[in-house]
Amino acid sequence: MLPAVGAAPASPDYSRFVRRIRRRYAAELALLPTGAPVRSSMQTCFAALQAQGLDTGAALRVLRQLVLERLVELDCGPPTQAATTPAASDANTALRMITCAMTDLAELSLDIAVHESRKSLDALHGAPQACEPPALPGQRAQLWVIGMGKLGARELNVSSDIDLIYVYDQDGQTCGRSDGRGAISNHEYFAQQVKAIYNLIGETTEHGFVFRVDLALRPNGNSGPAAVSLGALEDYFQVQGREWERFAWLKSRVVAPRECIDSGSAQDLRASVLPFVFRRYLDYGVFDALRVLQRQIREHAAKRAAGHPERANDVKMSRGGIREIEFTVQLLQVVRGGQFPELRTRSTLAALQRIASAGLMAQDTAHALARAYVFLRHVEHRIQYLDDQQTHVLPTRDDDLAWVAQTMGYSSCCPFLGELDTHRELVAQEFDTLLGKKSDCKGCGKGAVTAPQEIDELLEKLSDRWPEGFRARIELWREHPRVLGLRDEARARLTQLVQRTAQWLLEGKVGEEAALRVVDWIEPLLRRESYLALLIERPAVHERLLRLLGAARWPARYLLQHPGVIDELASDAMLHERFDARAFMEELQQRLAALRRTGEDDEESCLNLLRRAHHAEVFRTLARDVEGALTVEQVADDLSALAEAVLAVTTDWCWQHLKNRHREIPLFAIIAYGKLGGKELGYGSDLDIVFVYEDEDERAPEVYAGFVRKLINWLTIKTAEGDLFEIDTALRPNGNSGLLVTRFEAYANYQQQRGSNTAWTWEHQAITRARFVQGNPSLRARFDAVRLAVISATRDIPALRQEIGAMREKVRAAHPVKGEKSAGKFDVKHSPGGMVDAEFAVQFLVLSQARNHAGLAANVGNIALLQHAEAAGLLPAGMGQAAAAAYRELRRVQHQARLNEEPTQVTLPALQPERDAILALWRAVFGA
Repeated sequence: MLPAVGAAPASPDYSRFVRRIRRRYAAELALLPTGAPVRSSMQTCFAALQAQGLDTGAALRVLRQLVLERLVELDCGPPTQAATTPAASDANTALRMITCAMTDLAELSLDIAVHESRKSLDALHGAPQACEPPALPGQRAQLWVIGMGKLGARELNVSSDIDLIYVYDQDGQTCGRSDGRGAISNHEYFAQQVKAIYNLIGETTEHGFVFRVDLALRPNGNSGPAAVSLGALEDYFQVQGREWERFAWLKSRVVAPRECIDSGSAQDLRASVLPFVFRRYLDYGVFDALRVLQRQIREHAAKRAAGHPERANDVKMSRGGIREIEFTVQLLQVVRGGQFPELRTRSTLAALQRIASAGLMAQDTAHALARAYVFLRHVEHRIQYLDDQQTHVLPTRDDDLAWVAQTMGYSSCCPFLGELDTHRELVAQEFDTLLGKKSDCKGCGKGAVTAPQEIDELLEKLSDRWPEGFRARIELWREHPRVLGLRDEARARLTQLVQRTAQWLLEGKVGEEAALRVVDWIEPLLRRESYLALLIERPAVHERLLRLLGAARWPARYLLQHPGVIDELASDAMLHERFDARAFMEELQQRLAALRRTGEDDEESCLNLLRRAHHAEVFRTLARDVEGALTVEQVADDLSALAEAVLAVTTDWCWQHLKNRHREIPLFAIIAYGKLGGKELGYGSDLDIVFVYEDEDERAPEVYAGFVRKLINWLTIKTAEGDLFEIDTALRPNGNSGLLVTRFEAYANYQQQRGSNTAWTWEHQAITRARFVQGNPSLRARFDAVRLAVISATRDIPALRQEIGAMREKVRAAHPVKGEKSAGKFDVKHSPGGMVDAEFAVQFLVLSQARNHAGLAANVGNIALLQHAEAAGLLPAGMGQAAAAAYRELRRVQHQARLNEEPTQVTLPALQPERDAILALWRAVFGA
């Protein structure tokens, strides 16, 4: 068919579909209000069509024709006309206009169809009744129309079918007619309603159809019932739900009836869907499922194109098409969305940006895929504008292809096709890279040795050259119940993992100790098959894991407690970064906001979110540590900054969950002592903290006491994700017999020796390392002033020296070192000349000299304070530097010993110079 007389090649009039509409419905075109079609304007048009005498089904069908004509005009019309909408100047906005309009049309049509179909069924059988709690007597059971795929994501194209699943919220039966007859089960009622909705929406009449309807995604596919109860759907997810269905349900959304959406009752569906789609652990098992699915799609596309080469130009299903962009995005969402709720969004373009923001994809790649997606969707629409056919294949007629190119803004077909190929090639490469493309050569495997699929076969065929210890350890798996209990697919993965580890052993890439530790690590986790899948899918993670476990013993224990953190090893950049407190807290707030959007922000979810984030950051620091990327001081700085960030976020969230809070922001603070106060936190260190408040409200004592108890519980309780910290509040005024949270004025009086109840010298020693780490800014300055007043107060120096010396003897007596005298053992922390001696010497220097030497008042750590004391002439020349260097080395030795789970004791003369330097410091300060 030739274009209309006088129609420009790029005019909407070229579309055969548009010409048919304008001929058939010329009188009705003006009924649709001007501008981009939206739900309200469609509702107005629908009412006008009904006023002309059309029944519901006919009015909806004519409405569809008018909406599509308008969209073609706005999308492909000349700029002067298209300028009525901002969409014409921006491809993204134009795409959003089209997809939102089509989605609005589908939602409006389904809402009308649901209400229309009820009328006749209610007259025959009465309304379906909700009988299960918490339903009220006489409450109507509801049918939810769930939009899947592009409808759920508000991404419908102009000739889309709509993938629907019908779910009703409660079983039961209808109330029957007034004559007491006609009652049927809710299941029968809703099955009939589904047929009635199809007749209104999907059946083809003289006016065409509203939407093609596909119910194949429902539980058990085309063999399943047309509508299922919510309970049956939950059972299906738990027992029969398949991996590919998780991708389908990712975009699911209740789209009708509107009353259920507005009332919030449809949110009940999310409680069933979210755990099915997003697993608690990183879920790399879906890679194989998606590989199989995409292979089937590509094979199907190849078969369709056999003998019809033009069919290879399918912008949706062929290599590098729209579907591969969607799969790329959905795969990363399904794998990570359980732990990273901010990735849970239905929109493909929004998800791409969130994936990039989460560091799962390079920003440039995300932008390139987004551009490709928008381009391909516009091409798809123009293909469908031609004849309103559900096709995604480029037209074969030259004039049709030229029209598509020109409406896309190209002068001819060649530059258009070149741009199309560029986008598709980029998409295909990214998709193949993500899935780890395997060879497509069907003849390559002939004569090749098939890889062993079982541990027994592997041991028999390939273990002759393995190190004996590793071979013996794997031999134990022949009869291990956990191994024997694995599914065939998982056992094959385990065998592949062992084979790869053994190969790296033989190549010298890893040591036997690392290989044995990875076996010990994976054995208790065998039932969590996702970890096997992760290591198979990510060889780089497997290799880094072996290197990490080979470097020290403690990482293996940490990984066993928190196996989900292993995926942090996938990042190449991670080893070269440092902890960023601001980014950490912003990311947590984004995740909390994502949980709020789905109604999952209960206390348990908040606790688990905090724990997962904390464990991941600790593991990142640990990985950098054992790789030698951080010094001991940097490790302590980062762990301390992490603890402060966790305290800040936990305090905020916990206060928001406090039922009896009396103000939006608490007048409250946390003072850190000990290792957190001195920024010397180690792995697994507890937190020495003190809570204070300054609030004149009469409810304050009770509110803050309850708040602190709740906060400590949030920090210490073990959930499914583990715990955060052990909390020690013994340094609060009056120790364990004192109040858990103290009014700041009382705290200040206690520390500054005002009144009869005052601090001991050892408490003043502790305050030398104290820091304000969280709370109301007004209290920070007040705490700093109290601390300065305490450490710079006038003191009896001989008495101070005697008290601190006596306290040192008490600490030494509480930590005896076995073999210290008989076998020359030296404990880097507690022996004479150890770290505690250096710390006590620094505390004495601060408390005795800060009044005259302001540099000693700063809480900058023992090493810097020793150096400052020497510079101030308080220590002989060279002594401060020597003691500082010795203290740094003792910390390094202690840190390494703990990583390897080894004793912190050495046999002299090891560390003799360091011991001598600290002893010299002690003698110079205490004279003994």
